[in-house]
Formats: sequence, structure tokens, C-alpha cells
Amino acid sequence: MSRKLLLVIMFLLVVLKAVGQDKKNDLAIGFNYGFGSEFSNRNYSFTNHFYKIELYYRIKKAKHFQYEIVVQPEVNFATHQLLNFYFVKPETPNYIEKRDEYTKLKDIHEYVLNIGFLVRKPIGKVLSIYALGSVGPMITDTETERMSNGFAFADVLAIGFSAKMNQFRLDVRPSVRHVSNAGLNSENAGYNTKNIEIGISYCL
Repeated sequence: MSRKLLLVIMFLLVVLKAVGQDKKNDLAIGFNYGFGSEFSNRNYSFTNHFYKIELYYRIKKAKHFQYEIVVQPEVNFATHQLLNFYFVKPETPNYIEKRDEYTKLKDIHEYVLNIGFLVRKPIGKVLSIYALGSVGPMITDTETERMSNGFAFADVLAIGFSAKMNQFRLDVRPSVRHVSNAGLNSENAGYNTKNIEIGISYCL
């Protein structure tokens, strides 16, 4: 992690701490690291790892559940390769050249801003489990046979496990992710991946 990113996180902690002096713990800020790969298939390979800053806001605390909004800026680093060159069909313009190009291993950078809704079930004073669904816009910098570069969307469904220690909360979060551009560009097969995230957040 770069020094600049550490300084940004520390600055956000100070700012959010200042606005969260009522100790209700309705606000939290966190940092997650995750990694994953595609579901097994014969058409392509895709591996990724990513970094997220997570901003939590608890909108309601009921007797058995808590409801939260999560804002998740993310940078995703992926590698992709077409394995089945027949995926690029002969009716595709310049299909021979595209088969040659797409079967090369590619590095992909994705820049995402997801907005999520989280339902948390506390288990005692320390542990909790939760379900999280999020969606948001994304910019990808590399064209492949499955998706054009530029604007797209990332959808995530996750189940998480948390342990709270004083103001800090540790998370483990398995998730599934779908990326596509909703038909806005020519290539829109997208990617489907299974991921695991680990993170830490600070409750304000």
C-alpha cells in the first residue's frame, strides 16, 4: 500500500471521527483486500485482486437486525485470456486477427464505485453475520472478446462474518461478482467470478 493511500485513509478516519462524536456507531470506515477467479469454464481464464475503501452508514437498528448503506470505491487488477478461440465467430469482422489478439494474456484495470445495501444479524456482543448486495458504475481500460473497454457495471452478492473488538471490526466476506456493460457496447458477455475478501473497519 502506498504512503499516499495510507495518508488518505488516516485523513478520512480523523474527519469521520470528528462527525461521529455521538458514539452511536452509525458510521464506519474500512479497508478491504480481495481476490478471486472465474467459475470453471473452457472459454476463458480470469483472475483478479482488488482494494476497496468502504464507508458504512447504519440507517436502522431493530431488535434482531441492523440495516446499512455501504459506499465502496474500488480498484481491481485482473488478468484475462481467451482459451477457446472459437468463441470469436467467423461472422465477426477481422475474426482471425481478433482471435490472435484475444488469446494473448491481458492485464485489465477496473475502477468501480459500488453502492450496497447490507442486512446484519448480531450474534452476541462481538460476532455478526450479514448479507450484502451492491451495484455500481465501472470503467475498464482493456477490450477483450467478452467485453468492450470503457463504461460498464459491477454487481456483487456477498455473505459476511464480522468480529468486533472495541471500535474495530474484522471481516471475512465470500462473494460472487458479475461484470457487464448492459448492452451499451458491442461485446457484453461479461465476467463471472467468485471472490473472498478480508477487511478491517473502524466504527465511529
